[in-house]
Amino acid sequence: MRDFTLDFERPICELEDKIDELERLADNGQTGLDGEIERLRKKTDKLRSEVYSRLTRWQCVQLARHPARPYTLDYINRITTDFIELHGDRSFQDDRAIVAGLARWGPHRVAVIGQQKGRGTRENLQRNFAMSHPEGYRKALRVMKLSEKFGLPVVTLIDTPGAYPGIGAEERGQAAAIADNLLAMAQLKVPIVAVIIGEGGSGGALALGVADRVYMSEYAIYSVISPEGCASILFRDASRASQAAEALKLTGRDLLEYKLIDGLIDEPPGGAHNDPASAAKEVAEVVTAALDELLPLNHEERIEKRIDKYTRMGTWIEK
Repeated sequence: MRDFTLDFERPICELEDKIDELERLADNGQTGLDGEIERLRKKTDKLRSEVYSRLTRWQCVQLARHPARPYTLDYINRITTDFIELHGDRSFQDDRAIVAGLARWGPHRVAVIGQQKGRGTRENLQRNFAMSHPEGYRKALRVMKLSEKFGLPVVTLIDTPGAYPGIGAEERGQAAAIADNLLAMAQLKVPIVAVIIGEGGSGGALALGVADRVYMSEYAIYSVISPEGCASILFRDASRASQAAEALKLTGRDLLEYKLIDGLIDEPPGGAHNDPASAAKEVAEVVTAALDELLPLNHEERIEKRIDKYTRMGTWIEK
């Protein structure tokens, strides 16, 4: 059994444990187990396909938050080469909730920026649970401006519950820092590709999400508020988060239907945490293809298309 298992994953994990046990017996010389092992593998594959084909929105939220899910640095380490991390906003301090730097992404030299969660309590405290202070967004903007200066496209990897709502963050201009990023990204002369790899929470995610292409991993979420926050406001009861998740329509398929994102990135069977290497390969291929499309365009054309993309979002009724 894994260190952490979601309720709906448990029957699959139990079958996988049985397979592991039989394989150990076979390795120790017990014969006649091959047929049973193959039968259990087929049963596991079928069950996994059935479970993941009918996930509720709340189950997608749980998958997006899975503690074994690959984070920004996992993708950077698997996809990029020659990564050089850049620190600080040149004003207050370095915010470790955001990782930013220069790297080679396949054939392209890029700036990579993303929110980073921690593994375990100590690292989560260091990373502030991927909830950025204003200096994190200012660091991101500094790296974007640097990439523009040197003609490097920007790739953002989004995975945050939201911007940090503490008093200090508000005193140092949290809302203004996010707004500055939105404005700057709308006008940035280099291509921008954003991928929501886990949680895309509120303005904290949007501050890295204004892009020429926005993609979501298959089991990621993207929403104006967390289901718990929504339930607390609407129902005065955070325990009704699963009901709020259904109303928020926060999955990749929901957002693709409403044309708020440009595409979904397939995850391996059982989610990215089951096979981080395959998940990284899918992200790498989609982002590389997007950069191949965007780089030949002149910057005026890219900016015009980017602004038009966001102008067309949403619907309204004239009376």
